[in-house]
Amino acid sequence: MPSARVLFERVATRTEPRYKGLLNRVPCGVGRTTREPGDMNFDLTEEQKMMRDTAREFATREVEPKAAMLDEKGLWPTEFVQKMGELGFMGVAIPDEWGGSGMDTVSYVLAMEEISRACASTGVIMSVNNSLFCDPVLKFGTEQQKRDYLVPCASGAKLGSFALTEPMSGSDAQTMVTAVETHGDELILNGSKNFITCGNHADFTIVFAVSARDGKKLMHDALLFPTDLPGVTKSPPDEKLGIHAAHSCTLYFENVKLTKANLLGPEHKGFKVAMATLDGGRIGIAAQALGIARASLEKSIAYSKDRKAFGGPIANLQAIQFMIADMATQLDAARLLTLRAAWMKDQGLRNSSESAMAKLFASEAATFITHKGIQIHGGYGYTREYGLERHYRDARITEIYEGTSEIQRVVIAANELRD
Repeated sequence: MPSARVLFERVATRTEPRYKGLLNRVPCGVGRTTREPGDMNFDLTEEQKMMRDTAREFATREVEPKAAMLDEKGLWPTEFVQKMGELGFMGVAIPDEWGGSGMDTVSYVLAMEEISRACASTGVIMSVNNSLFCDPVLKFGTEQQKRDYLVPCASGAKLGSFALTEPMSGSDAQTMVTAVETHGDELILNGSKNFITCGNHADFTIVFAVSARDGKKLMHDALLFPTDLPGVTKSPPDEKLGIHAAHSCTLYFENVKLTKANLLGPEHKGFKVAMATLDGGRIGIAAQALGIARASLEKSIAYSKDRKAFGGPIANLQAIQFMIADMATQLDAARLLTLRAAWMKDQGLRNSSESAMAKLFASEAATFITHKGIQIHGGYGYTREYGLERHYRDARITEIYEGTSEIQRVVIAANELRD
């Protein structure tokens, strides 16, 4: 695979006709710092275009042809994970000195959409490493932690994971039972975490555990450590509806010995680390949803032009045209929301509500668009041949992980109702 710079030079001078007018007009500067609209800039920088086009070429040429096979067999995309590291996709917004590409969150969103359009499983692996592992280590890690954990993961040499959810604790962190106890200079971790994407393959993990009580309120630590420590056990991969190639598992911790050097962020402040991380993670999942939705829309447009019924292409039928119109509108609106959240993150602006809006709308749009895509394809949409059923299955999880749609509405409402 050519280097990122070679690909940048190769694709910078051309734009595929089918993308003209759709991706070259997306905003990288739509945001607000107050209740009034901010300045609007709908142009991508040359660097952002090159990142997008590099991801597009890699995804179209290498990932897309194998995506259906990986899904059918449930195979971890080892080759693609390695190449994404070589291309700089595993630490897009991480500074060069810490092993990343030194780009911005907008570039990350553009690349995530392209990868996820080809294979949502490969896309979410990229998202976890970027948003849920590298980003919090960059924000909260010590210099030593950045050298030991961030550099190898941002460069793609190693892989990280994020362990928050438990069998009986999801959106409500106050029901968490995984706990860490202090014994002198030693920390002892016990418990389990489930649905951990990349958990089977990750070299490092960030685990959230109850560390103290303040009255009835639980306090948490964020813990950063290698997954090969004694006492860490990984279950076999979960059997899921979709994203079959992105393995998830349950992680078990039995008397895992750590030290204060494994604390990510201040002691007892792990919940703040988790919430800050999820804001960025929701932008990544919104971008994944964009890719899934776009794949369905593009296939539906192409199919409607080829399929003949009632004397001509079904694209001539108003019923089909209305579905295409609704799909395109929702996709464009989702992209605008996602890029606004990304831009705000790049500006260092608070973006909890905007990230939640992007994730909520993009995920529900992906479910809607893949549903309509199957409808346009009719019986063929229900078969594996055209890929619509894969996109439909993959889209469904985007409404659940990194905060369900209901949690996003709670976050948005809380911000809107704040005095």
